Amino acid sequence: MAGERGTRPLRRGVYTFWRRVCTYPTFATFDAPSRDVCVSRRPRTNTPLQALAGLNEPTLLEAARVFAQRILREGGDTPAEQIEFAFRWCTARPPTPVERDRLLVFLEQQQRSFAQEPHAAEALLAVGSAERPAALDARQLAAWMMVANVLLNLDETLTKG
Repeated sequence: MAGERGTRPLRRGVYTFWRRVCTYPTFATFDAPSRDVCVSRRPRTNTPLQALAGLNEPTLLEAARVFAQRILREGGDTPAEQIEFAFRWCTARPPTPVERDRLLVFLEQQQRSFAQEPHAAEALLAVGSAERPAALDARQLAAWMMVANVLLNLDETLTKG
């Protein structure tokens, strides 16, 4: 029987071998150590390749979309309150007035862009498999997804924690 000791299916052995030998590409980009050694301290780096991966990796885009959904549901009633909520979640501090204003301007730019191209909003929101609430406006969610993506890719969020 396949489940008995010593007669495991071959695919499990291949899976285990792959997971121990090959590091997930995004982990390698962010300097994760290989799984065959133990490290007490990871290096802090900041490279253009990490920025590219952070802004375009489908898994991280999906995380930004789910974070945007949370911002819209729990962040407050106004964009300023929502920016404050999101910034605190990412950096554990309130945004400075300049940071808040820049994020608000960026949000407005994204809202205008997605209002002109609703198909672009739908294409962006289609990334990933996490459930998307039907009650949220796609253009609004896509705009907030871009803001969440920026916040999740701040140097302060990634390396200075």
